[in-house]
Amino acid sequence: MRFSIDPSHITLQTIQPAWLPPGVEAAMLRLDRLHPDISGNKWFKLKYNLETAEAAGKTHIVTFGGAWSNHIAATALACRMAGLSCTGIIRGEAPPAPGHTLQQARQQGMELCFISREAYREKDTTDWEQRFPNSYIIPEGGHNAAGVRGCREILPLAADDRFTHIACAVGTGTTLAGLVNSAGPQQEVLGVVVLKGAGYLQEEVAAMLEAPVHPRWRLLHDFHLGGYARVTPALIACINQFYTDTHIPLDIIYTGKMVYGVEQLAQQGYFPAGSRILLVHTGGLQGNLSLPPGVLKFQIPNSKSQNGPHMP
Repeated sequence: MRFSIDPSHITLQTIQPAWLPPGVEAAMLRLDRLHPDISGNKWFKLKYNLETAEAAGKTHIVTFGGAWSNHIAATALACRMAGLSCTGIIRGEAPPAPGHTLQQARQQGMELCFISREAYREKDTTDWEQRFPNSYIIPEGGHNAAGVRGCREILPLAADDRFTHIACAVGTGTTLAGLVNSAGPQQEVLGVVVLKGAGYLQEEVAAMLEAPVHPRWRLLHDFHLGGYARVTPALIACINQFYTDTHIPLDIIYTGKMVYGVEQLAQQGYFPAGSRILLVHTGGLQGNLSLPPGVLKFQIPNSKSQNGPHMP
């Protein structure tokens, strides 16, 4: 590949939030520190997709997402760095005032194509390669075998196989599948689903697992707090308290709900004494820019040069 991202900024941070039960240890894998803009799990899902596209001689990338999609923003910059043109198929009508994510994607050279929500639901039956010649199609959220292959490389970065539980947020299930594929038989992988009514994810994740025998894994559907991108006072309180306890910023769409879910499990006595919990920070902090100033105890700089590896 013509460019790569150095993973050395990723750290494993020991944490002790106020809700952690006695006798239980926890740490967070800070994927959010990977890169100023292509942070969290986004690079891992894009890495082998872009490599495959280049190997096939493709010069254009087509991918999909909503108006606040971290994947759209990351793909736009990754394509510019790789010297590839790209188009983002955006769900819904073009907003009169594009938000930060769409502005950033355009600044990086991504062409934005807005389609109705009805047409978006039928996107998988559309011949995008005919519409965009010599293009390589990356599914929404990097949800394919290449994306899972990249996410398989996340867990080894923790360099510690003593964790009994591994937790991550789940949107498409791609990251979860990669974690399950790399986890040990003594570990349990927990996926906190951020969408409402996403029972289909059970089969989708299972279909991406590499072997018939794999570690225990569970999808947790009770912590979406009303659905995708829904924000409640309980979520804001959780994010702010976690920052007070650990100085780690979370986002309102993915990692905040993941931590909220793990906190609820801890309070229910899910983790016995002696457990060691690994929480995977999958990035996505730019989603907080949709909030009014002052709601969160920390600020997410709008400047690329201040984000990513230099954050607390």
